[in-house]
Amino acid sequence: MRDKYHLCLTNEEHRAVISSLIEQRNRLIFQGKYTDVVDELLVKFTRSKMKKIKVKEV
Repeated sequence: MRDKYHLCLTNEEHRAVISSLIEQRNRLIFQGKYTDVVDELLVKFTRSKMKKIKVKEV
């Protein structure tokens, strides 16, 4: 059984993760390596739902 994790990212952080994954994918393609894992992560991040949450400060 896999553990599930939830990330709380801002819009800017979400964009930064996606752009970093695209850059990594391009590097792997240039090196002639497989990009399967990076492709799966890109699909998960691009299809993920964006929720607004409230954080209470103590």
